Amino acid sequence: MFTSSLYLAALLSSLVASTVTRKLGRKLSMLFGGVLFCAGALINGFAKAVWMLIVGRIFWVSELDLPIRLYFRIVFVIFSSVPLYLSEMAPYKYRGALNIGFQLSITVGILAANVLNYGFAKIKGGWGWRLSLGGAMVPALIITVGSLILPETPNSMIERGNQEEARTKLKRIRGIADVDEEFNDLVAASEASRKVEHPWRNLLRRKYRPHLTMAIAIPFFQQLTGINVIMFYAPVLFKTIGFGSDNALMSAVITGGVNVLATIVSIYGVDKWGRRFLFIEGGIQMLICQVVVAICIGVKFGVNGDPGELPRWYAIVVVLFICIYVAGFAWSWGPLGWLVPSEIFPLEIRSAAQSLNVSVNMVFTFAVAQVFMTMLCHLKFGLFLFFGFFVIVMTVFIYFFLPETKNIPIEEMVIVWKEHWFWSRFMSDVDYPNGSIELKKGGDSYHKV
Repeated sequence: MFTSSLYLAALLSSLVASTVTRKLGRKLSMLFGGVLFCAGALINGFAKAVWMLIVGRIFWVSELDLPIRLYFRIVFVIFSSVPLYLSEMAPYKYRGALNIGFQLSITVGILAANVLNYGFAKIKGGWGWRLSLGGAMVPALIITVGSLILPETPNSMIERGNQEEARTKLKRIRGIADVDEEFNDLVAASEASRKVEHPWRNLLRRKYRPHLTMAIAIPFFQQLTGINVIMFYAPVLFKTIGFGSDNALMSAVITGGVNVLATIVSIYGVDKWGRRFLFIEGGIQMLICQVVVAICIGVKFGVNGDPGELPRWYAIVVVLFICIYVAGFAWSWGPLGWLVPSEIFPLEIRSAAQSLNVSVNMVFTFAVAQVFMTMLCHLKFGLFLFFGFFVIVMTVFIYFFLPETKNIPIEEMVIVWKEHWFWSRFMSDVDYPNGSIELKKGGDSYHKV
């Protein structure tokens, strides 16, 4: 309950995040979240009872189960505001890399947390856990102070009626004086969004069917890759399959390091190789590793075998393939599961759709956290095959239904749906009167014709 209580809090908060980010703006939303995160870390660090741990946990929303693992993806509406902030602020040619920098910060936090927790576990007296929980104040303060320094996005300024201020801010962000074309696109999108009175209800309209599908399918598949089996409970999992207590924690540190390096690969390749390539390659890589790990554990222990100490060479093989699996996730479904939804939604439904995306993510993160231990006890090595099945399904889904979105300006993303073999049937000229605008590729970028 301690591990998964924050996902229920995230689910509830994500339902109001649309209104908060729309009315307060992205910057103020992050500030608000940072303050709540600080409060939660203090409550956890000084907890005297289990209920205090759970209450403190509810105040800050992470994706993983140990506190200092966070750096940026935390708290309340931050899940919704940070990806939107980055996608709206970044030049479209570098949007993928800059957005995944958000994920890199998380993976660095995960690695730092694993190293610290390895040390905290050795503190005599049994109070090291307070340092682990209370130490979350560090990233909480970074977020709080950082949100005061960051500028608001032009999209959010225009959305709230501050057009001249938005134009000035856009010039400063882009570093050029001629921003008329991009500014006019933002204004047009904002005016269209103001006509939408009920963004949640409008998500169900036919023309938003592709966006609604992705807002549900991508976070659903992201949580069923099986990554949380590794990253939630890495020490528990490694200990169960035969590692000693210290070796289990050290293996978690190793997977955290792989996570960081692989995320850097994603930053390099996301705008070069494209989203679809990384999604599909990562899926194939994860599937192969899951099958190999299942075979290794199955051959060694069988269905009813008692897991003793693994031979050293055998343990190395298991850890190696788990690391390759983590790398596949870290340069594909990990960062892209947040990047792609943040860049494909039109402004008029963007906050609502991102909130739905986060809600689905939290529901299935909570579900995996609740049932993992039971599944591990009953399925044993079959657990990897269970998640491997969903990896096959999600890879096929991406191949057929996700269009490539690299190097497409965020306010002109409709073009990728109009040109898609399946989703084009939901895009009509009545719904998109400017749909005759085309984007032609020149080198690695696009331009209007």
